[in-house]
Amino acid sequence: MIKRTLPLLIGLAVCSVAFAQDLPANTQSATTTTQTTTTVSSWTAEPPAGALTEEGIKTAIADAGFKEVKDLEFKDGVWRSKARGGNKQWVELAVGPVSGKVYVNKAPSKLNKDEISAKLAAAGYQNVHDVEYEEGLWNAEAKTAHGQDVELLIDPDDGSVVAKSRD
Repeated sequence: MIKRTLPLLIGLAVCSVAFAQDLPANTQSATTTTQTTTTVSSWTAEPPAGALTEEGIKTAIADAGFKEVKDLEFKDGVWRSKARGGNKQWVELAVGPVSGKVYVNKAPSKLNKDEISAKLAAAGYQNVHDVEYEEGLWNAEAKTAHGQDVELLIDPDDGSVVAKSRD
């Protein structure tokens, strides 16, 4: 009986390897397409309702002590630009579209990763992950109370959400 089942088992093993090689290629293609679509469409190209105008953003940057502003554009949920301060050095900035608060790239954060995660959880976000400090703001991914995936930009001083996008 073993002599009869052994060829059958070998045949099944070879067939399963052949089928297994086809499935990941199709799955990989579908996953890549979905991820590309999400990345392209996640942040809106326009500031949200109630946001400051471009002139209002320039005024907020000037009020923060910066003299010259260049390359101002709305990107990834916030206004981004370069500005020159009192030390005459150019720095990269992010500016909250509604609050007008200026965030300097490479400035230290008052809150750490765990505190940011806790603030987001207290605000009702679930499954907070991929929390990183970049370009003057904390970035995180989470789910809303309704289960929607979102990408967040968070204030490094108080942990409030500066911008939110569907992930």
